Amino acid sequence: MFDRDRVLALDLGACKIVLAEFQLVKGGGPVLLRYGIRQIEGEGGNETDRLAFIVTAIRDLMREQAIRPAPILMTVSGQAVFPRFVKLPPVGRDKLSQIIQYEAEQNVPFPMNEVVWDYQLIGDDSEELNVMLVAAKVDSIKRLTDCVQAADLEPDVVDVSPMALYNAMRYNHPELEGCVMMLDIGARSSNLIFIEENRIFSRSIPVAGNAVTQELMKEFETDFAAAERLKRELGFVAFGGVYAGADNETADRVSKIIRSVLTRLHAEVNRSINFYRSQQGGSPPASVLLTGGSSMIAHVDTFFQDKLKVPVGYFNPFARVSVSEEIDAERLNDDMQSMGEVVGLALRRAGQCPVEINLMPPDLVALKVFRRRKPFFALSAAGIVLLMLCWCGYFFSAGAAYEKQVDTVKKEIKSFTETKRQLEQAVAQRAAAADRLAEVTDLIGSRSRWIEVLDGVRGCMQEGMWVTAITPEVTGTRIPRVDITLQAFSDRLKDDEQGTASERLRNRLRSTTLFSENSEIVSEMAVGAYLRRFSIRLELVNPINVQ
Repeated sequence: MFDRDRVLALDLGACKIVLAEFQLVKGGGPVLLRYGIRQIEGEGGNETDRLAFIVTAIRDLMREQAIRPAPILMTVSGQAVFPRFVKLPPVGRDKLSQIIQYEAEQNVPFPMNEVVWDYQLIGDDSEELNVMLVAAKVDSIKRLTDCVQAADLEPDVVDVSPMALYNAMRYNHPELEGCVMMLDIGARSSNLIFIEENRIFSRSIPVAGNAVTQELMKEFETDFAAAERLKRELGFVAFGGVYAGADNETADRVSKIIRSVLTRLHAEVNRSINFYRSQQGGSPPASVLLTGGSSMIAHVDTFFQDKLKVPVGYFNPFARVSVSEEIDAERLNDDMQSMGEVVGLALRRAGQCPVEINLMPPDLVALKVFRRRKPFFALSAAGIVLLMLCWCGYFFSAGAAYEKQVDTVKKEIKSFTETKRQLEQAVAQRAAAADRLAEVTDLIGSRSRWIEVLDGVRGCMQEGMWVTAITPEVTGTRIPRVDITLQAFSDRLKDDEQGTASERLRNRLRSTTLFSENSEIVSEMAVGAYLRRFSIRLELVNPINVQ
């Protein structure tokens, strides 16, 4: 069994894997016990080889860092998901899930049976609901969860990198005010996360560290590994006359290439800022926090501070998260910008997080539900076995007395057999007659039921309304519900303290003896400039027999 006070956090990035173990302190935040980072070398290569490397890397990190199995929370790259931010009118909780389902179908660019998705309500605007939808292909998520399972671990949560960073930032820097923009510069993509009051907006930009490496490959006509070493060993951002010096021409060329790629990234950042302000109604960033492995290239912070004209610093995921004394402080400081996601994951178990997205594949969700129910199945089976044993004991004890009475009873039964047969025939005839009578009675009654239904609807309608369609819902041989569609002149539909015209009609219908309290408005919409159309689902108190 796992220790309840420990949790593992796994960040599966495009070019690195971070595995960390945290201890959950009751009434406090998580404590980092140990961690390990493994780079995925190369430019991607074969996907099968990459997945096999992930399995091997997880096992190696657990062995090297002496990490024992525990519940594991994992995050996937922001490039692998489709975040959408939509605004909805305020609706009741009973309609919210249906509307969000509809919005997901409209915004996700894949069939819904091919994706796993989740949503989060964000902000506190009383006039409209801000909803964040996050979706990913089931196959891509399942490939990663299969890797985790192949390493003998069981995923509990599948989070998304930008959301994990958002939770980590909210926990570690609650003092920051205004609009804060996090810029997570990774290997294959950069994530922008706008944090303003209780709002969040994120966007993935396909310009990051690997773009620098690819440009170096072209410039120096070398392979990916050699270009990556050049970037790490000699890389910095060129600023005017600030170069490595005339004695290091290679570093001079590398720095100019890095500045060229960062200039492209800055252009994309500017476009995202403009989109956030114009489409999401956000404010311009008051400060910027850098994170991600590629953000550690020298002078990146100075570059963006000069371009964006706002303070730029580095995100510290351990500002309020404790670290074990056994971890080397210098090593952790070097790896700091790769640890934000795992800290955000650990916070999911340490307390309530502002954003709690979970993209667990459906088969894993079903498996976990089954495992939670297994103890109840076992107890039920044990109860049934015990009950059967009790009954067997009773039958054995009563068997002897029963046998003695059998012969006496059989003799008496023979004398009543003929009478019983005659009574059974009479009862059968009576039951058949009663069934025929009930059937005829129902048919006679149902003949007038439709007139009562239509008359009941007409009696509740206000002037200016008329019925355009009536659709019964047939269940077997009965009609339990009827959908009616009405139209009305818009100028006749006046709202008052009792609600809208459609709500008043629905309430009047409910108050009759024909329709139940479960009768609800299905839809309401304008038809042209002068008409409104609305549909009401009426649940009949006494269903109509259609046999």
